[in-house]
Amino acid sequence: AVAIDYRGAGTVEFLYDQAADRFFFLEMNTRLQVEHPVTEMVHGVDLVAMQIEVAESGSCAPVRTGDRAQAHDPSGAAADGHAIEVRLYAEDPAADHQPQSGRLTAFDIPAEEGVRVEAGYAAGDTVSTHYDAMLAKVVVHAPTRAQAARRLAGVLRRSRIHGVRTNRDQLVAVLTSPDFAAGRLTTRFLDDHPDLARPFVRGADAARLAATAARVADLDARRTVQAGIPAGWRTVVAAPQVARWDDGGPEPDEEPWLPGRDGLPTFPRADFEVAGIARTAAGTRVDYVWEGVHTHAHVTFDDALPVGRRAVDVDGAGWHRRLHEVPRFTDPADAVASGSLLAPMPGSVVAVLVGQGAQVSAGQAVLVLEAMKMQHTVTAPYDGTVTQIDVTPGTQVAAGEVLAVVEEA
Repeated sequence: AVAIDYRGAGTVEFLYDQAADRFFFLEMNTRLQVEHPVTEMVHGVDLVAMQIEVAESGSCAPVRTGDRAQAHDPSGAAADGHAIEVRLYAEDPAADHQPQSGRLTAFDIPAEEGVRVEAGYAAGDTVSTHYDAMLAKVVVHAPTRAQAARRLAGVLRRSRIHGVRTNRDQLVAVLTSPDFAAGRLTTRFLDDHPDLARPFVRGADAARLAATAARVADLDARRTVQAGIPAGWRTVVAAPQVARWDDGGPEPDEEPWLPGRDGLPTFPRADFEVAGIARTAAGTRVDYVWEGVHTHAHVTFDDALPVGRRAVDVDGAGWHRRLHEVPRFTDPADAVASGSLLAPMPGSVVAVLVGQGAQVSAGQAVLVLEAMKMQHTVTAPYDGTVTQIDVTPGTQVAAGEVLAVVEEA
């Protein structure tokens, strides 16, 4: 920077080889980067204002902000506390960080002291397939790194982000993992910790059970006849009723339930006891005892679709799941042929790699989609024959649209 008389904001990046105890230069970005709030919060300066100042006069004098601002130190030694930033993305870590799109039905990140949120979205906005999937930057400042990580994890846990899948749960899992706390971080951190992609696998079961309990209460409240009788009540022993949920898997999940005399459903297949259901302005609170632990979840129904097909957001203790109601009977118009390859997200077809009549093997690439500056390969589910190709390169497709059909050998 001195040799070329560089003046302005910039970030120099290195890789550290721990075994050799050496640093290797990667690059310098001669601009502000996404992480610039970390520097601003630690040093108490306004880098954007300083950039404008440099452009106007060439001066690198600090533009101070807040009570923690201090004299500029070119060596970078002057710092106060620690700051950590996360990038909140509309993506599914469990599906190889596949970008997500759709309408944000809720977007609430707690505004607290020491917390800075920079977001380009608000509740009601639509996450498009045409741009980067980053929803917001959440940054916290604290006296120590451990306190910053704990505070940031707490803020993320209390956030309500509905409408699309996000990496919120994974970020919390990373911030609270022992290896992150100990600073054991490498470029392979997520590869070496695959469990962090689905940090609350058991949360999926709790979400389905809580959603079922809330759905029973919701349908009970909508009844116009026999309102005084508990939902689903029978005078003789009967088979359980079944709630069906789509969690993005290959098949819907089924949750059988039985009516209780107190109006609260019981679940014969799970150690899950509903302790209470309360309807609030923000949704439905379900208090429950699961495997001996008393906790609760908030369930919010998205009424943009009719009852029986609604999206449902469930927020638990540090996890969030988005489910969709599956109707008891499938509309023939919604049925698709066995072996149909469906678009995992809205986007455009980049390439069709096989033709109709081609023999394919399980896992073989059939098509390539592009969405949010990323390409996604759609593969054959099993060995078979391509009997139908419905798209060509350049075709714009919606999520769930049939792209091709593979008939199993």
